[in-house]
Amino acid sequence: MEFLENFFAKYGQEKVIKWFKQICLAEAISWFFLFTAMIWIRVDPEGILPIVYISTIGSIHGFFFTLYLLFIPATRKIYEWDDEDSVFALIAAFFPFATIWIDKKLARFDRE
Repeated sequence: MEFLENFFAKYGQEKVIKWFKQICLAEAISWFFLFTAMIWIRVDPEGILPIVYISTIGSIHGFFFTLYLLFIPATRKIYEWDDEDSVFALIAAFFPFATIWIDKKLARFDRE
């Protein structure tokens, strides 16, 4: 965790917040494309295009998923989340489109 704190300390809070919001949106969009890839692979399991598509989209989604998880400790520090909020943000990574909700509701300064 100290490595992540040192890495994100180089950047301003506004930049980290901007990146986190973009990653939340990108993770949700990539999940949508992954869902379409899963449907396509079920419809045409023998085709080469569905295999290439699901491999590519799966890698992209995995990249954004990993970035989201790496940004949670920095975002927790910026927004001063307690343990419950942090665990909720971690669990939200495993549900479709929940990262958008985290971006809109949990990642705000004016929460009570």
